Amino acid sequence: MDWTKQIGRYILVMLLQVLLFDQLQLLGVCHPYIYILCLMMMPVTLPHNVDMIIGALVGVVMDIFCNSLGVHTAACILIMFIRPYIISSMVNDIDRLNEAISMHVLGVENMIKYVLILVFVHHAVVFLLAAWSWSHIGFVLIETVVSGIITSFIIIGYNILRYR
Repeated sequence: MDWTKQIGRYILVMLLQVLLFDQLQLLGVCHPYIYILCLMMMPVTLPHNVDMIIGALVGVVMDIFCNSLGVHTAACILIMFIRPYIISSMVNDIDRLNEAISMHVLGVENMIKYVLILVFVHHAVVFLLAAWSWSHIGFVLIETVVSGIITSFIIIGYNILRYR
């Protein structure tokens, strides 16, 4: 695995997130968080605790830029915790995976399922923790669905372009 490529991708995606996507807030309900792309595409060969630490670091960086007091950190740690279980449910022989996750590795259908699950879990956690109240559950659900759809389209689109 080429770490310089991974770190370069992370820096580029974080810059896009902070400089472009954080400025796009359509009707107050669409907040695309494409930065989780880097977490999703990480190689499966890393130890689970390393995945969790990387997820925490990515979340902390986003929390610093968004001034969100640990919301992104919690969501990133959760998706990094469930990620191996989701991948193993989609791939029969997880031991054969020795590269970064991509459409080439998972296949188109599994890649779409993988992205949708992780995006919606991440977004649900972010918006629930940000609201910190069940009285806003309707708005949280709308934010989660709209932002999740937009984020998923962007991440799947990136993977389709990369796959070709």
